[in-house]
Amino acid sequence: MQELDDIALLREYVELGSEDAFAVLVARHINKVYSVALRHTGNPHQAQEITQVVFVILARKARSLGKRVILEGWLYQTARLTALASVRSELRRAHREQEAYMQSVSNETESDPWPQIAPLLDTAIASLNETDRHAVVLRFIYGKSTKEVGAVLGVNEGATRLRLHRAMEKLRRFFDKRGIISTSETLAGAITAHAVQSAPLGLTKIATALALAKAPVVSGTILTLTKGTLKMIAWTKVKTAVVAGAVVLLATATTSVIIKEIRHRANTHRSPVPLKTAASGSVRGQLFGQGQLINAGNTTPEDAWESRYWARAQGDYDAVLAGNTPQGDNTAKEWMGDRSTYRARSQKEFTTTFQGFQILARKDLPDGRVELKYRFTSQDNTDTTTPPSKIVTMIQLNSAWLCDGTRASDEGWDAGSQPEPESAL
Repeated sequence: MQELDDIALLREYVELGSEDAFAVLVARHINKVYSVALRHTGNPHQAQEITQVVFVILARKARSLGKRVILEGWLYQTARLTALASVRSELRRAHREQEAYMQSVSNETESDPWPQIAPLLDTAIASLNETDRHAVVLRFIYGKSTKEVGAVLGVNEGATRLRLHRAMEKLRRFFDKRGIISTSETLAGAITAHAVQSAPLGLTKIATALALAKAPVVSGTILTLTKGTLKMIAWTKVKTAVVAGAVVLLATATTSVIIKEIRHRANTHRSPVPLKTAASGSVRGQLFGQGQLINAGNTTPEDAWESRYWARAQGDYDAVLAGNTPQGDNTAKEWMGDRSTYRARSQKEFTTTFQGFQILARKDLPDGRVELKYRFTSQDNTDTTTPPSKIVTMIQLNSAWLCDGTRASDEGWDAGSQPEPESAL
């Protein structure tokens, strides 16, 4: 086949159904995709499975990828997200092992920093903005010249060199904060030398055949992982702008003071909310009346759950979804209804019928999840003796707490829970 660029091959596959064109794409990129998966899992078998999933996703989404897509960057990001989806249930265990590993190699000389860099490399690259990430992937993982990188990004060679220098400085600072002291030049050399390993023989043929299969012949594991990654890709697009802004705000040293001051002023000027309580007496808990919800960020489960209610009060469909895990999105979309009418419906609810929102208690589970017991009171349910309480499950992903789903409260839940501190009225 005549040498074609990635986009031309992709178009040939989409428009003509050329399996040969797709096979060339797989062969061209498989080592890079496999290497990302292997860094995340450390397991060659699992890395092979992730690699297959990435090309299954490419085949399914090829028609929707625009002509301006940078396929190298897209494949890198998809491989990273697929790997995260694959190991999500083991993230906490892996984190503990990673810390132990980092400690064990902390005395190694800077002449070979790769053992310390490798476990954190993809997290570091993912922390860059999209253009910087594309530049680093193209230059140091795909080995393109600065002139070639500039051509892909649409800038001249001088601007490309400057962008790469700044991007590598960001990576250097990322590693410095984690005790890995190096220079941007040393990092660049280590990434160039070690970031790509050869995929096992035969994986190209297997991945191509699996991606192009007309019938659902994939295994249950691969099918589940494919669906999970597709949800993560869609979720990440929505989440990035909303969550990134909250994380940046909450990273500053004064954020907690600002939030406390906002809460103090809100409490000082509000009237008590007529929430009815159980016959045994008042229920302690964080209480938020009409107009008192704020965007509190997502560094604690309580703040994240309040922020999600704040997004509901604003009628911000995307911000509500950004507060969910992919699993939480499924149930949220059911009650949110049509996107085009959601803003008007939600704002009306929070300005006319909303009475109060209260976090009652918290339970920390052994697997790292947190459950919150909460109550939402509106004019529709204030005539009951006690408004119904519910349980929300919160999960921490990449330092942000997200909703993984809600359910009705049951009598046995209170065992082992801790009441939330009472709001100052």
